[in-house]
Amino acid sequence: MSSVESPVGAHGGRRAPGFSALLRVELLLALRKRADIANPLLFFVTALALLPLGVGPEPALLARLAPGMIWVMALLATLLSQESLFRGDFEDGSLEQLTLSPQPLYFAVLAKSTVHWLVTGLPLALLSPLLGLMLNLPAAGYLCLLLSLLLGTASLSLIGAVGAALTVALRRPGLLLALIVMPLYVPVLIFGTGAVQAAIDGYAFGPQLAILAAMLAAAAALAPLAAAGAIRICLDN
Repeated sequence: MSSVESPVGAHGGRRAPGFSALLRVELLLALRKRADIANPLLFFVTALALLPLGVGPEPALLARLAPGMIWVMALLATLLSQESLFRGDFEDGSLEQLTLSPQPLYFAVLAKSTVHWLVTGLPLALLSPLLGLMLNLPAAGYLCLLLSLLLGTASLSLIGAVGAALTVALRRPGLLLALIVMPLYVPVLIFGTGAVQAAIDGYAFGPQLAILAAMLAAAAALAPLAAAGAIRICLDN
């Protein structure tokens, strides 16, 4: 019996796996795909490491560019890994099984998005202070950079799930996926970089973080619903 299968329910059939079981299984599956985890992190680190070579090593210039560049690269690294969010499940037929499960598809999408953040967004956020040091980010911006990326990358994972669901049936969805989710990523990028810049300039950055938290709450409530609906439409066609 699979670890996600629960005992027989009161009506004689199997009860749907709980959210914690789905989360645990998705995390175990994600950890087996080490290349999928490493690629976004390598892109994030390599792109930012090349920045001083492209724009020059002047500390003042790097300090001015650091908040925006770290956030942009984190966004692109997150997008890089979104394409495979539902791809494997679609190809092996397990995505269709999830839609037929008594468990609402909302929770399966939420579990997959959460695991995507745990293996992609969380490491990116934890690496950001080190890269900020390399780019001469002022000391006042480190805490805000970490907090804003923790909130922002979680929103990016949830929003990206909608684009991944809409394009799951396509062979090469990369460009279309980017066109779908990029406009939705822009508000997160604006308030994320704005919070870090406010911290560096000595202003209060709490309001920007509060807006990022509100975006995360809205994305957690709405994005899995939209992604679940998109998956059902793609499978019906």
